[in-house]
Amino acid sequence: MSTFGPPAETLADVVLVDYGLGNLRSATRGLERAGASVEITDDPAAFAAADGVVLPGVGAFREGMENAGPLREALTDHADAGRPLFGICLGMQMLLTSSEEADHEGEGEVTGLDLVPGTNVRFDVDRKVPHMGWNELSVERDHPIVDGVEGRYAYFVHSYYAEPDDPDAVVATADYGVDFPAVVANEAGNVFGTQFHPEKSGETGLQILRNFVEYCADA
Repeated sequence: MSTFGPPAETLADVVLVDYGLGNLRSATRGLERAGASVEITDDPAAFAAADGVVLPGVGAFREGMENAGPLREALTDHADAGRPLFGICLGMQMLLTSSEEADHEGEGEVTGLDLVPGTNVRFDVDRKVPHMGWNELSVERDHPIVDGVEGRYAYFVHSYYAEPDDPDAVVATADYGVDFPAVVANEAGNVFGTQFHPEKSGETGLQILRNFVEYCADA
């Protein structure tokens, strides 16, 4: 049974970025349950009016960056202004500087948003790749996005994981033959991402989304 009832009021206005590679329907439902009013758009002008922006994503790093290319400046401006930006799965990986995925596919180097400096690397473990299924979260440091989720399980589907340049960018980890970042954030704390899918992670995911909405309301 859900521990969250329907929100009594809208806590924050959130933009869900539509660049062709996101779970928009399920992410919208999750955010609405968490108390957000959600606008799905690819119009960068909408970012300025929102309390927070969500960059979802499913698929390849190159395709994600190419599709989101027209929005790069608006996303970085939003982040540089200290406003909340939340990347989910591929969206989290796009927050970093680069990814081995393009090289692995023979497509050459692709530049990410570089909001959390680092690269995404492929799992090199004696386990099935992609990593798919439920995994336990271990919180490594305080950040509002992970309030109340220590030791809880989230749902992952990915072959690559983030390696931030700054170890302090790692907010939470999970174990899949190697401890990998499950949640990252920039130094200022307003740009963050989850490698897992909150919208597919039951009560854990709803807690993450509620944390995000409340962070937006307080920002």
